[in-house]
Amino acid sequence: MSGPDPLSMPSQKLVWWWMPLAAFMVGESLLLGLGGDLWLADRIYALEGGRWLLQSHWLTESVLHTGARNAVALAWMGVVLAWLASLLRPQWQRWRKLLGYLALVTLVSTGTVSLLKSFSALDCPWDLARYGGSQAYAGLLQGYADSPGRCFPAGHASAGYTWLALYFFLLAVKPAWRRYGLVIGLGLGLLFGIDQQLRGAHFLSHDLFTAMICWASALGLYRVMLRPRQTGGAA
Repeated sequence: MSGPDPLSMPSQKLVWWWMPLAAFMVGESLLLGLGGDLWLADRIYALEGGRWLLQSHWLTESVLHTGARNAVALAWMGVVLAWLASLLRPQWQRWRKLLGYLALVTLVSTGTVSLLKSFSALDCPWDLARYGGSQAYAGLLQGYADSPGRCFPAGHASAGYTWLALYFFLLAVKPAWRRYGLVIGLGLGLLFGIDQQLRGAHFLSHDLFTAMICWASALGLYRVMLRPRQTGGAA
């Protein structure tokens, strides 16, 4: 790829790097530092009658959790199959790097979230005594040896937010459509994240952390794989 490099433009650096980072830091400060997580979870729990009424509901568990996870896995497999086809069909060669980018972003972003979860000592809301469980609430830098943990960041939300990569995919294919990719990635991530919050599986800060991981993965791999090579007259 050749042409002007968006990352060389100060305004684009602000939009892609600094604004998301600032929003993430402010959001996590409000949710973790000032108790926003508990404030929101308290209200969801109260609205559900003092129990996680939607934890095993057919819509939240079977459709939006299990079904959506399987659908996203099939979509990713479709991308991988298309990439494999591009190796065999010369007319698809122009799509090879683009499809490889989409497939790799999913592996990196969801893999990073899964790795962090495996070391996490933070509990899900439904594990906490505050919401009918047995564990005391612990902050991000705390944790308990006997805690079930493994609830941070939000794994299911990563299956949605990983598609933020569509923003950069479409930026490379048809820049005028790039915001559609952003809408798809944010929409899926919010849908999956809200579903898990309604079930008592995650706090909002877990989803925000996951969204940042997925955005950073998509942006970092765009820089490595799809970033245009500057032409002689490029800024």
